[in-house]
Amino acid sequence: MIIVNLDVMLAKRKMSLTELSEKVGITQANLSILKNGRARAVRFDTLDKICRVLDCQPGDILEYREDQ
Repeated sequence: MIIVNLDVMLAKRKMSLTELSEKVGITQANLSILKNGRARAVRFDTLDKICRVLDCQPGDILEYREDQ
């Protein structure tokens, strides 16, 4: 199971989803789908933009957990 920790990184960087959306050029709706774990896929260029703006690694945003 892949867990998306975008909300955690946004809180650490004191940034809103709106601000991230403006900086990476991705709609709030699409970022919200990702943030809420409803995305079926993430493009590498999207992940690159998010990591660049949040100054983090992909592993800070995406986490793997085994189903319990």
